[in-house]
Amino acid sequence: MDFVSGLVVFILLWWWVFFMSLPFGIKTPDVAEIGHATSAPEKPRLWRKAMISSIISSVLFAIVYWIIDSSFISLSQL
Repeated sequence: MDFVSGLVVFILLWWWVFFMSLPFGIKTPDVAEIGHATSAPEKPRLWRKAMISSIISSVLFAIVYWIIDSSFISLSQL
């Protein structure tokens, strides 16, 4: 896998993991302020979720890279 392909795979994995982690730990306020959505979280903790997404994506990328590099699954075998 060349650098650009690896970068694209990592970015896609990162965004998938990040979007899946967004709902975890969300607490909506009991009383919403005027002009705010009632579903807006009090503390979204986006930096923490971004760091966790980076760690999980790195592990998943290592697995994907190993699968592609070792030819464990290849299109020629299909």
